[in-house]
Amino acid sequence: MSGAHPFLVTSLFLCLISISTFHPTYSKLNGGFSLKLIPRDSPESPLYPGNLTVVERIQRMIKFTEARAHILDLISSSNYSTIEPNNLSLIRDSFFYMVQVGIGTPVEFQFLLMDTGGGLIWTQCQPCINCYRQTKTHIFVPSQSSTYRRLPCDHFLCHGDLPLYKCVNDECVYNIGYGGGSSTRGVVSFETFTFPLDATRTIDNMIFGCSNDNRNIQFSIHGVISGIMGLSLSPDSLVSQLADQTQRRFSYCLVPFTEAQMQPSVLRFGDTIPLPSSNVYTTPFVTPGGSNYYHLNLLDISVGMRPLMFPPGTFTARIGFSGGFFIDSGALISQLDQNLVNERNVYREVMRAFQNHYDSFHLQRLGRVPEGFPLCYKYPPEFNQFASLTYQLEGGNYVVDPKYVNFYNTQAGYFCVAMMPGTGKSILGAWHQQNMRVTYNGAINSLQFSTETCANDHP
Repeated sequence: MSGAHPFLVTSLFLCLISISTFHPTYSKLNGGFSLKLIPRDSPESPLYPGNLTVVERIQRMIKFTEARAHILDLISSSNYSTIEPNNLSLIRDSFFYMVQVGIGTPVEFQFLLMDTGGGLIWTQCQPCINCYRQTKTHIFVPSQSSTYRRLPCDHFLCHGDLPLYKCVNDECVYNIGYGGGSSTRGVVSFETFTFPLDATRTIDNMIFGCSNDNRNIQFSIHGVISGIMGLSLSPDSLVSQLADQTQRRFSYCLVPFTEAQMQPSVLRFGDTIPLPSSNVYTTPFVTPGGSNYYHLNLLDISVGMRPLMFPPGTFTARIGFSGGFFIDSGALISQLDQNLVNERNVYREVMRAFQNHYDSFHLQRLGRVPEGFPLCYKYPPEFNQFASLTYQLEGGNYVVDPKYVNFYNTQAGYFCVAMMPGTGKSILGAWHQQNMRVTYNGAINSLQFSTETCANDHP
């Protein structure tokens, strides 16, 4: 579909179509599978930037968050015609986690960036019309794979009243726009996917995008990222295609970012998701028209034990992908809307509540710090009255432990409230998901969460 992008659902109707129409074939899948979820700054990442200090790592995380926010702002606007000079870096820096999958027969292993807001899985393919630099891994050559075939134009995703894709010259093609003139185009296809955590686990007839026309996209200056793996609510995402086998369930538990070296986490699907060791809370997804993101019904926010009493509707999504509250592992630092809603500025009021809390203990307020957080204080060694943050969700409270509400620079002796202002949206980012088992459960159309020591979650 011309102008479509992975953050927008073409039609709610398509989401209700039985996913069995895809006819994926499972080989020794046994009800689930796992992938290693690799942070860009992990030593296991092909994009590893070297041994960074904690301050340098946090600065990078803020940069990634700002890039992600800018891309979301472009998506929420209707103007995709202007190509900004920094769009290449914005596209590249708006994703933080990657996975490795095998594609084709014989198998070619590729690194894909994970996107919980994206739908179609896609990778670069030869022959290229326009391809970005990919030197450390081979661009996939479909003619060399015995299991490759193209999606026929009479498939329901490419044919009918409200198709996701478009039939052009007897080929089912897609056109995904990322805003500001960046896009990927190609042929919708079938292929066999292999998961390297267990090489015997393969899926035949997976729908993916064979991308041969990429405009203004440069994911990696190192030439190793071949595309994106979408995990959204869209019917062409990985989780939707495997609904019969995994019950539309996937889960992760993010290892804390402040470890000496960032460790990979495990992205689990279906029966490989462990039973929680603590109380599980469940909150339903809400699906505002036009969004593939996992929106949640946020009722209020509390700082410490004090609810801020935001009026009903403050966090309701509005037309045009504005407003609302959603969970996004790609947004590393949580963001709160700073636009006025019901005459309230959510970001300002939450930060003021934190400031009032710490000012009451007469802590010394700091000015600008290298990490860039706006609200920071000197950290007396004996002080332990840190405030928690609670997202009061429908069905249960998501309580962020104070150790993950703040960033602590113990060497320099200060701490900062790790929050950023959002423009039109509020986002539960990865920083507030540390040591939390988060399960996207499409079987009950809900998010489930419980505390967990994520370093114990091994492949």
